[in-house]
Amino acid sequence: MAKSGHEIRNAIARKQMSAVEVVEAALAHAQALEPQLHAYIRLIPERALAKARAIDEQIKSGEALGPLAGVPVAVKDIFCVAGEITTAGSKILENFRAPYSATVVDKLDNAGAVIIGKTNMDEFAMGSSCENSAFGPTRNPWDLEGVPGGSSGGSASTVGASTVPIGLGTDTGGSIREPASFCNIVGVKPTYGRVSRYGMIAFASSLDQAGPMTGDVFDAAQTLSVIAGHDPMDSTSVDMPVPDYAAALRTDLRGVRVGIVSEFETEIAKNDPGMAALYKAAYADLERLGARLVDVRLPHARYGLATYYLIAPAECSSNLARYDGARYGRRVDGDGDVFTMFERTRAEGFGDEVKRRIILGTYALSAGYYDAYYVRAQKIRTLIKQDFDAAFESCDVIACPSVSTPAFELGAKTQDPVAMYLMDYFTIPMSLAGVPALSVPAGYVNDLPVGLQIVARPFEEATMLGIAHAYEQSTHHAQARTSQVAMLSSAGRTGS
Repeated sequence: MAKSGHEIRNAIARKQMSAVEVVEAALAHAQALEPQLHAYIRLIPERALAKARAIDEQIKSGEALGPLAGVPVAVKDIFCVAGEITTAGSKILENFRAPYSATVVDKLDNAGAVIIGKTNMDEFAMGSSCENSAFGPTRNPWDLEGVPGGSSGGSASTVGASTVPIGLGTDTGGSIREPASFCNIVGVKPTYGRVSRYGMIAFASSLDQAGPMTGDVFDAAQTLSVIAGHDPMDSTSVDMPVPDYAAALRTDLRGVRVGIVSEFETEIAKNDPGMAALYKAAYADLERLGARLVDVRLPHARYGLATYYLIAPAECSSNLARYDGARYGRRVDGDGDVFTMFERTRAEGFGDEVKRRIILGTYALSAGYYDAYYVRAQKIRTLIKQDFDAAFESCDVIACPSVSTPAFELGAKTQDPVAMYLMDYFTIPMSLAGVPALSVPAGYVNDLPVGLQIVARPFEEATMLGIAHAYEQSTHHAQARTSQVAMLSSAGRTGS
């Protein structure tokens, strides 16, 4: 399925194809590629086909169609879908059937989108490679020996393979932007509070945010317009109007000031000359489109990793305390002792990375260390936010790396957690500051895709998406995905 979401919706509306035909093709493509990619924890064909039939009936009756009518969508298995098993990639929830749907799922459904499956992910969204899932790793459609990025790796992989044009992911420290970069797609982390978190299983509540992962910027803009907006069920959801993001897309950058972060340029040049050359070329493309490049500084960004890995684990240790075997999820017998039940349930239900972060977070919050670690990290977070405020006084958006390397091989970093954490170096500061950021395809290093990150002021996603669209339309870096997907599909048909 090489068509974009808006192309599919328009073709269905014109009766050039039926929603059932589109969804059947998407399900068949997903099933054919699953042995290679393992992008899904489960497909939900009955639900999907029932929705597709309902869309076709709407067309027959002349009813108005939603903006995503008949478009196949994949959602990360961190979002509740009523009546469907929702695992968050963990054994502790492997049999949990959600009694309600997440707000974003309801919004997609109301817009006519057809959810075909729940995608694989790092357990409880803790990881940068999609190798921490209790159900096995996902693979990158560009390199089957490589990771797709995490934690939203399943959504990135299936969109990158053109099985569906739209996926839904979550981003806590880079979990949409990094896999989007690795899989040559667009991934958007909205401003914190722009999209409801209700029905999204929590990792770190002050950082988690849902966002679209798509084949092009137009689909990202349209999907964000659908899922954004105030939700009374989420106290962190901001009550402000949602723009028509697709209407804000542009084709040139005249008059736009683009900030280039000096600290990031030093870091990327030090680590990988090939990556440095790619980003230098990307900035030149922005300038060619009419943008004016200005130097900006984020002096406290270098403390982002340390700050994040105190705040996020502290919040995770609190959020994951609910998984004790007493209320829902897995329960392991404690031989009559409730504390033994707690211990055995969590020991068997959680994977190593989740346990590592719970321990780290509990330590940071413990008596005697709370002020030295957690409170201090929150103070640094404030300084990072102030750095962004100061930078945006002299620019409209910031352009910087999405990642420090292209996708790496499966297993390359699993024995070194710190090396894995370093993958989020360029994405974490934006999460800590709560500002919107996206990754858009920017070219190739060692024949593997890499994304350019564009960052905007809070709630200025329209500006960010408009600039990304101009860059995308001028550079066409995502177009190579068509031939890559054809090769992958051919390999799947021959069983190689």
